[in-house]
Formats: sequence, C-alpha cells, structure tokens
Amino acid sequence: MTRATTTLLAGLALAAVGCGGAGETDEAGAPVTDPLTIAVTGGDIAGAMSDIDATVRVFKGIPFAAPPEGELRWQSPQPVAAWEDSRDATAFAPACMQATRPVDSFYGPGADEMSEDCLYLNVWTAAESADAAQPVLVWVHGGGLNNGTGASVVYRGEALAARGAVVVTTNYRLGPLGYLAHALLSAEDPHGSSGNYGVLDQVAALEWVRDNIAAFGGDPNRVTIFGESAGSWSVNVLQATPLAAGLFHGVIGESGGVFGGTSHLTEASMRGDSAEAVGERWIDGLLAASGGEVSLASMRAVTGEQIVEFTRSRAVGFRTAANVDGWVLEQSVYDTFASGKQHDVPIIVGSNADEGTTLAAGGAPADLAAHRTAVERQFGAMAATHHDVYPASTDEEARRAYFDSYASRSFGWEMRTWADLMSRVGSPAYLYYFTRSAPAADRDQLRAFHAAEIVYVFNNLGRAPYPYANRDYDDRDRELSNELADTWVRFAATGNPNGGGLPEWPAYSPDGHPTMVFGDTTEAGLHPAATQLDFVDEFQAGRRHEFSEN
Repeated sequence: MTRATTTLLAGLALAAVGCGGAGETDEAGAPVTDPLTIAVTGGDIAGAMSDIDATVRVFKGIPFAAPPEGELRWQSPQPVAAWEDSRDATAFAPACMQATRPVDSFYGPGADEMSEDCLYLNVWTAAESADAAQPVLVWVHGGGLNNGTGASVVYRGEALAARGAVVVTTNYRLGPLGYLAHALLSAEDPHGSSGNYGVLDQVAALEWVRDNIAAFGGDPNRVTIFGESAGSWSVNVLQATPLAAGLFHGVIGESGGVFGGTSHLTEASMRGDSAEAVGERWIDGLLAASGGEVSLASMRAVTGEQIVEFTRSRAVGFRTAANVDGWVLEQSVYDTFASGKQHDVPIIVGSNADEGTTLAAGGAPADLAAHRTAVERQFGAMAATHHDVYPASTDEEARRAYFDSYASRSFGWEMRTWADLMSRVGSPAYLYYFTRSAPAADRDQLRAFHAAEIVYVFNNLGRAPYPYANRDYDDRDRELSNELADTWVRFAATGNPNGGGLPEWPAYSPDGHPTMVFGDTTEAGLHPAATQLDFVDEFQAGRRHEFSEN
C-alpha cells in the first residue's frame, strides 16, 4: 500500500466515524469505521482503492434493484432484498443480456459476461468524508439500447472523481428485455404500460443515488445525468418523464436525442407501428421458434439465452425505443419539450462532426449516381436543396456528402433542437460541436467519429481499448481532454460550464445559435454545420406536418 493510500485511509477513517459502514469499537469503546465499507440500501458494501489513483475509492457491482428475472422479467424494477454480511464491491457485475455485435465490429463485440441479473451500478469517489457534498455525475452508457455496460474501461471514473465529482455508472435492461411492449404485459401492469423497462431501471438507479450518494460524499441535490448515443437518448427521455422529477439537476447529452419521433404504445407514430404491434410480432416469432403458446407464463419461461439468440438472428425485426404510454411518457419527447413540460434544469448538449464514418459506413453510396438516386428517394421535393446543401460532383464527394447528411440529420439536428426547445423554460442550454480527429493511421478516414469524445470527457486517453487505443495522442489531445473533464465537472457543480479559467462558453439562444467548438482549438462561434442543420430543421418540420395530417 502506498504512503498516499495509507494517509488517505487514515483521514477517511477519522472523518467517517458515525457516517457510514457498520463499525466495531476500539478498546476505549470509540467507534472504528472502515472507509471502504459503506452502508447502502440493502446492507453494507466493501469497496477498494483504485489501482490507478490512490486517492479514489471504487465500489463496483452495487445492486440498486432486484434481479429482473423469472416472474420479474418485463416488470418494473423492484426493491433489492437485504443482505446480512458485508457485500463485496470490488468486481463489476455482469452486463445485461444483449445480442453481441460481430467480433470485427468497430466498437467491439460487446460484453463477455452477461445475465438477466444485471441491475447494478458503480461508484468512484475521492471525497474525504461523507459530508463532502460533492457534485454527482451519473453516466448512462450507449449502445443503441441493445448493447453496452456501465463497466466499460472507457467509463472508468477515477479522473473525474479526482476533480471533485462523485461518479456513478449504471446498467439498465437492453433490447427486448428492456423495451418489449405487448398487450398482455400492458394488461397486467397497474399503469397499463409496457416496453419502458430500461427507462424505469434508469429512474430506479437515480432513486438509489438520491437515497445513498451522500454516504459516498456526494450531494443528492447536485446530480447531473450524462450519456452518449443511446445514453443521450436516455437522458433526453429522463428529462421528459415525470417519473424522474427531482432526481437530477443538470443534463449533458452527447450525440443522441429523440426529437425525430417517439414510439407510441398502442398507436402508430412517426416511428411506425405501435410498440405493442412490434412487440407482439416479435414474441410470436420467438415462441414459434421455441414451440410455445403466447402467454405471460410462456414469455417468461423462455431463457435469456434463447431471447438473445433470437434477437441476434434478426428473424423478426424489433424496435428498441421508449414509448408514449401515458405514464413514463405522457406525449412525445418533442411535444413535451415544445410545450415546456420538460424538467427545467441546465443542459449541455452537442454532437461530433463525423458521426457517420463509423455508424453509417455500410450504407455509403457506391458512386455519385447511386448517391443522387438515394437522396431523391429519401428527400423527394427537397432533394434539389439537399444537393445544394451537401454538394457532390465526384464519387468521393458523394461519400463525404452522405456522411455529412447522416451526421447532421441523425445527431446534429437532434442536439440543436434540444437546445432550441430549452427556450420554452428558464434554464440555460450550452451547445457544443466536437471536431477533433485523434492522430492515428485512420485519422483522415474516421475524423471525429461517433463516440470519439468519450475518452476525452472521462480523461482516459491511453487507458481505453480500441477504438481509442493505438492513437498518438499529443499535447493538444491532452489539453482538450483536461478542458472537457474540467468543464463537465464544473457544470455538475454549478450548472454553468464557465469559470475556473476555462474557455468562455456563451449560453445558447435560438438567435445566432452560439456553439462551442472543441477541436484543434477551443473557441465559441457559429455552428460550423448551421446551414445543414437549417435544412434538416425544414425537412423534419415537413415530416411532423405530414404525419399530423394523416
């Protein structure tokens, strides 16, 4: 044990007397408290000092809800059962069940160990006492709501914790186990709801944070939720659901929003058929493959492994998304924000310049002619304007235009719309655009790819595996990573990313759309893709009008 670790533990032991953990008494009868043992809902947990930062305590695999298996599959999360002895919290829990990606996937195949018993979270803290009242950052992982885990190396929270934030990463149910809607499930639910189990897991994790984070030195009244991709979709939904009222006080969304359409439980929507219709087709296919009749009992008798294998087969399509059910979501996320009914808290939102180079590479046009045909099919009367906004006269330019259109339509527009709609309430919004391409052999091909910013935000340059490994991070990358980590922590502490010597970041307004660009330099100005986002805004307005007329 290092001298720094010994000194910290001694200080924590003194500060923690009477603050948490079931302590023994010394010969004089005074309580002796182990700073690595903390009392939480359910019982005591025993964590460990970080192996990369001797000032940070880490608590892994903390249950925040009962295992959602057996009769609890496709049910709202239930309270954890109490345990008697101190529970080991030095190893991550399994990921939630998921159909892993191909081994050659750019983002890797996914989790190695998985289970339906997966509702666990992890905490990193450098707080020296339980009354430190540090700001809290709760991370919701990405992965399309189909993959991922809060235990990924790139999400390790030591660097953010060392900056003065208590960091939480959490699991939530994924794929059909997290988002299956079905009439039978809705009928048994007291709220007439089904299909939003992943959202409910996230709410349950936030309730656990509210009730327990003070024991780790966190302030339950300064909680910021943040996430990337599907994690950003999730925090977008959390800002819209009334069930999360009072559970967080700031939002950071990185490359993901759901303003382009929200599924509806029982009705068709801009996303297509109702969530129940999609789920019922999927269950029919699953049970046909396993030879079962459609009933709640047979749905819960299928093994988790069978569900994963059927999902992986793609024999029947499935839409993994939250839905408007009248309880978790009372209306679409767009309508919630447009009517000013979202939770009125400060936000930071933004996207990366080249989201499509990894996510949409498989759909890139073969040549200029194929690109023009696809644009005319997708954009109809607006195709000519699309060609003007995303000009292309060669095959290579067509590929670039395709990626730029994908990035602005699927991500850039979502994030600017999020900021725009915050004008309906009083809290400020701050918009960013990430353009940094990390030095590597694939730099010119990938550029600022989808999820590129995560390793900078967590200040984990050089620690995370591919696609973040084998990159020759230079002084600018380290400077940018420090800026982003410092900014995210400062925002969690104050609700404002400014101050502390950080670059001045103007609050967003619909007039002028001021944007902070994080790239080879950090500077505020006009959004570099403003013209493209204006085009997408017009296109999406047409889609909403067309759907409302039908």
